Amino acid sequence: MKYFFLSDGWTFGRVWASDGVWNETAWRRRPNIERMNICLVENNEKLWLYRVEDAILTVEVKPLETAEVDPAAKTIGQVVLKRLISAEQVLERLAAGQTMCYLTNIQSVVL
Repeated sequence: MKYFFLSDGWTFGRVWASDGVWNETAWRRRPNIERMNICLVENNEKLWLYRVEDAILTVEVKPLETAEVDPAAKTIGQVVLKRLISAEQVLERLAAGQTMCYLTNIQSVVL
């Protein structure tokens, strides 16, 4: 599995595998991208952890059109994440100093 953090108010769009843009007809399914119940809070910004299957190489992310996000984010339009991270890198990020971790439906934990 691979992972990435995505700011609250953002969503993912196109997904790429080794043979190009994900083709639901060829794969006969949607890409497996799951938002975990963990988010970091850094500089008053929530960053949600997403898990993706190994076949995924790149993910396009963009602000939600209906979300109230930073005006600067709306001018970005979209970003392509080419460096998805490993489970070990997620743990390093969670253990980093000055980082809060919220587990939904469970009390918050300060790391």
